[in-house]
Amino acid sequence: MVGAGPAGSAAALHLARAGVDVVLLEKSGFPREKVCGDGLTPRGVHQLVRMGIDINAPGWMRNRGMRWVCEGRQVEIDWPRLGSGPDFGLTRTRRDFDDLLAAHAVAAGARLRTGVRVTAPVTDRAGRIVGVTAVAGPDKEPVRFRAPLVVAADGASARTALHMGLERDPKRTIATAARRYYRSEARSHDPYLELWADLLCSRTGRDLPGYGWVFPLGDGRINVGLGALPHRDHGAVDLRATLDRWLPRLPDDWGVTEENADSPLRSAALPMGFNRHPQYHRGLLLVGDSAGMVSPWSGEGIGQAMEAAEVAAETIALALARPAGPGREHALRQYPAEINRRWGRHYRLGNLAGDLVLGRYGYRPVLHPRVMASPPLLRALARLLTHVADEPPRDTIDAVLHTLMRAVPRGRPRARSTPPS
Repeated sequence: MVGAGPAGSAAALHLARAGVDVVLLEKSGFPREKVCGDGLTPRGVHQLVRMGIDINAPGWMRNRGMRWVCEGRQVEIDWPRLGSGPDFGLTRTRRDFDDLLAAHAVAAGARLRTGVRVTAPVTDRAGRIVGVTAVAGPDKEPVRFRAPLVVAADGASARTALHMGLERDPKRTIATAARRYYRSEARSHDPYLELWADLLCSRTGRDLPGYGWVFPLGDGRINVGLGALPHRDHGAVDLRATLDRWLPRLPDDWGVTEENADSPLRSAALPMGFNRHPQYHRGLLLVGDSAGMVSPWSGEGIGQAMEAAEVAAETIALALARPAGPGREHALRQYPAEINRRWGRHYRLGNLAGDLVLGRYGYRPVLHPRVMASPPLLRALARLLTHVADEPPRDTIDAVLHTLMRAVPRGRPRARSTPPS
């Protein structure tokens, strides 16, 4: 397992519970910083529950839903009450979130090695990955790990996938995000995740092709940030300058000032919309950001990473029950097929929405005054953005969304038969 973020730790936990011997390699130590909005929708909370994480323990902040702000209007949309999942979201900083998940993986039986930086795959004569080389510790001692299967959960850099010849889809734009923590007792216990849809880029004056967020952490702080998915024809967005342009609009009593800043501004890339494929190739499974699994609708990636990790772990456990050969390979190819079944249509439609609307004009057109004034449309929009719905449909909104998704071609998982050069 390369990488001990949410994807790697979740996969390691599920595999260890299935009785598979798992080594979890992480280049950093814990706790550690990670650029993120620190928010989880109910779909992500559902995965934490499945992993056995105690979400009632100190450090978790519950939220009731989203509050959208646009052109002087604001609306609050509660998470849907569905039979298949929680009706609340959570926030927690990634500094100890990743540490917590890795510790649970270890408790389940996974072997965690921190301070180990993977340098290259080890392949056999057929080009199949059979392990990795790495350097470990402060002295960068060369080490080698061998395994029948390797899971790449090494984030946006996707170094393991690149070494195996799996390039990013150039047609998919890479989003960027920047966030900063502020001390704000006035907003730290806000029951809603607040999102602003009417921000302007500092350089061009265009609508930000994304949104701003203010997420409460419950510990006296808030996470304030921006996410942008600029259309390839519009060029990059200066997130720092755009953030500086937005912050003066926030109410004074929130205390979002330089004096109350609790961290530097940090930014990171967000690989979205399945921008790297196939998700299984010659013994290597891609999970989370390494496969570009961030939602093209919302920019959420933690829940998707943990859900894909569970699918990967189940696939691996079933595959390893078969002898090496065609039967095992057939079982492993079910991983991308299942990911495509769950998210293929939703991501295809999201990529199209990004190309035609969100990447050009941001969320302002989506939050038209007529939409903001219609509770049914807002509920439908919230479920579409966060991919939260019951199966089979629970109500009219679910039925409409399911009908919409069935009209989108699901596509087929892409395969790659040629060995990397």
